[in-house]
Amino acid sequence: MSRRQKRINHAIRREISDLLFRQVNDPRIKGFISVTEVDVSPDLTQARVSISVMGSEEEKAGIFEGLAAAAGFLRRELGARLRLRYTPKLIFERDDNIERGERLLHLMEQISDE
Repeated sequence: MSRRQKRINHAIRREISDLLFRQVNDPRIKGFISVTEVDVSPDLTQARVSISVMGSEEEKAGIFEGLAAAAGFLRRELGARLRLRYTPKLIFERDDNIERGERLLHLMEQISDE
């Protein structure tokens, strides 16, 4: 991965986090949402955005529906903020690493109590 890709990944991650927190008014996008990683393709046409969400499966499904609906708005805002020649298409992916880590810590606590 080139240095430019890394800089763009970081900038997109920062801006999407800010936009989700301050600008997106979709009622489906609520709760504890974290942008964990962004991976831009080498030609900068696509960006895979890993999102971690705490909540039930129904809430997660609603949040990802809201993100899919807001993708155009987010892409337009990114284009205005980052001033790239081509703004990458946003593809939202679910990231369950935080939940897996929490489950693992819970299991370790149970073992240590026994």
